[in-house]
Amino acid sequence: MLRSPISRCFRRHGLAVFVGMAMAANAQAADLWTIAQDALDNDAELSSTRAGFRATEAARDVQRGTLLPQISIGGNAAHSRVYSSSFEGQAGAQVPGQGGGDAGFGAAQDDTVNSVGLSLDAEQALFDPTRRAQLERAEREIDRDALGVDAAAQQLLFNVANAYFEILRAHDVLSARRAQEAAISRQLEQAQERFEVGLIAITDVHEAQASYDLARAQRLAAEGAMQVSFEALERLTGHRYDSIDALDDEVPIARPVPVDREEWVELAMANSPLVLSAEAGIEVARSSVDVARAGQLPVVSAFANYGWSDTDRTGTNHQSESQVGLRASLPLYTGGSTQAQIRQSGFLLEASQYDFEAQRRDTIQQVRSLFTRVNNDVETVEARRQAIVSNQSALEATRSGYEVGTRNIVDVLNAEQNLFNAIAEHAEARYDYVLGLLQLQQQAGLLGPDSIQAVNAWLSEEERVLLELPDEVNDDPVMNIGERPQAPS
Repeated sequence: MLRSPISRCFRRHGLAVFVGMAMAANAQAADLWTIAQDALDNDAELSSTRAGFRATEAARDVQRGTLLPQISIGGNAAHSRVYSSSFEGQAGAQVPGQGGGDAGFGAAQDDTVNSVGLSLDAEQALFDPTRRAQLERAEREIDRDALGVDAAAQQLLFNVANAYFEILRAHDVLSARRAQEAAISRQLEQAQERFEVGLIAITDVHEAQASYDLARAQRLAAEGAMQVSFEALERLTGHRYDSIDALDDEVPIARPVPVDREEWVELAMANSPLVLSAEAGIEVARSSVDVARAGQLPVVSAFANYGWSDTDRTGTNHQSESQVGLRASLPLYTGGSTQAQIRQSGFLLEASQYDFEAQRRDTIQQVRSLFTRVNNDVETVEARRQAIVSNQSALEATRSGYEVGTRNIVDVLNAEQNLFNAIAEHAEARYDYVLGLLQLQQQAGLLGPDSIQAVNAWLSEEERVLLELPDEVNDDPVMNIGERPQAPS
């Protein structure tokens, strides 16, 4: 199930094609592949991560735009009224209002002017290290967030598989508990009949009754677990599934390939989106240091502007002016904020380096542990299968001994309990192996659609697990929360 770098690139950048294959309608019966497609199309957390990635791409375009020509046009139209007067008083002249007519008043003017104007400005950054460093940082953020989308998609695929096989696990455990309850119920009936004819003491009946009560309680708990297990799929997909395909009895239980643990570690270091994202975070932090340092450098830009204006005032013609030149600025003192930003960015770079080292160590530990666990699961599945055979033989021998009086009913009940526990534990061991293998691939960064399809081939369409719904019926999708949010056009 290992993939080349080309296929990994397809998985990362071709995810939209895979998601587009999802079915829109609620499925009544589904397999793992179908449910995985539904989840990739409907999971809210993954959709949020994708939207955040698109926002990061848009931020890069915003930063690129600041380095391109900036052109603006402006205009104005105004209506103004100017009123002015003057008083030309002379010595001995009459004061206004005390006779003499209009003597002593100067000329008065009332003028109305309409004006219009247009302006055109253009500027092009020639040397702007801060904006260029910000663009470089935006590029590094895209690389980091793309890995975040890949990590979220792989996590979702594992969550779907985990929820799917938890249903099958709960179903197999429930089947074992129901068979156990039925067997002990028959044993209780036989004990009561033997007691009535005086073949056994009442204590044997009580022992059988206690075992039956315990089996019934275990069956009820398994039924509850079975119903609850379907809820996880509804949360991931927003759909309700009445049934899913069961795991085939002939699942190939084999050791993971490659067979060397350190090869898995090397694969994880080269492919794990969590490790690569943490490493990309270092580059983002280093770009932030460059942005802070660029604040000490000069900025040079070219500019050109043109202006035109006209009025209807008598004797005034329109006028225009244009200007072309260079503009430069150099920060001399910023109150120490630039140096503080450089120190701050340096500490954040150091923190990102520690984050990467922590993620690297965690991934190595997880891969090694999962590799060991999967290999142990291979042996465990076989051991659990053999335990069923052994416990079946032990039960038959105990029943024969009980018939001839060499064994008591407690021995029979314990033997039946051991058999059904072995059946349940064998089922759980099979699912532990499948989930452990998928989790190992996820930690190594190799979990993708082909992994899900490979596991899906282990399912049997002839056997399906049905969800026994409660009496009340709800025709609406369980997770329907209204209209899907839409991005602005």
